[in-house]
Amino acid sequence: MDSKVCVVIPTYNEAENLPDIVGSLLGLGLPRLQIVIVDDASPDGTGAIADELAAPYSDRIHVLHRPSKQGIGPAYVEGFKAAVALQPDVLVQMDADLSHQPTTILDMLGCLETADVVVGSRYVDGGSVDMGWNWARRALSRYGNAYTRLVGGVRVRDASSGFKAFRRNVVDSLPLDSLQCKGFGFQAEVTMACQRLNFTLIEQPIDFVDRKKGDSKISWGIVWEALWRLPLIRINHFISRRSRDYPKHREN
Repeated sequence: MDSKVCVVIPTYNEAENLPDIVGSLLGLGLPRLQIVIVDDASPDGTGAIADELAAPYSDRIHVLHRPSKQGIGPAYVEGFKAAVALQPDVLVQMDADLSHQPTTILDMLGCLETADVVVGSRYVDGGSVDMGWNWARRALSRYGNAYTRLVGGVRVRDASSGFKAFRRNVVDSLPLDSLQCKGFGFQAEVTMACQRLNFTLIEQPIDFVDRKKGDSKISWGIVWEALWRLPLIRINHFISRRSRDYPKHREN
């Protein structure tokens, strides 16, 4: 695989997981692989570990240190900008907790031969969630995705997936500075933006595995932000589009 691939990984308190995911990525056999780690001043020393991992690979691993915890959305925006500056052919976003399997990236690269964006999906044929999830968590995830698809107009089954691969021109076209969600709603917001720009999205089945080390960063505040902000973003876009089209109708 000759494509230059840049993987963007936001981190906050992932000191236990970061060496494993970086090692797995370097072991994929992608000779032009680049990794951008975006750390939000993790108090557990994740940033220092990232620097140690990058030291022997200064031409392949790049670490961004942010001054405080500001949310996964802004971290991805900064990471995407840094990744684009490296001029890759493909950008990949993924979590640092090993819930996303690095080997799936190879399948995603194959899918990009016929698509602009590949979404790692738990909810298409062949995809799955961790067997340890109880019925309540499964229901929350399923209904949460259904809500996101409904209010955001998202046309993929796994609307909240944080595992995506993009052709470089897609990220170049995204209005990064206008993206609003700070929590996991960012994932759906990006998908919404890709749809508005008429890029082709397909879903690649993934096996989602719960983290084995460290703690989840999901909070009710993050859930609430997605609940109210996503429909508002869609409404504002609709109003903006109607405003742009109105003068054309007047002229006719």
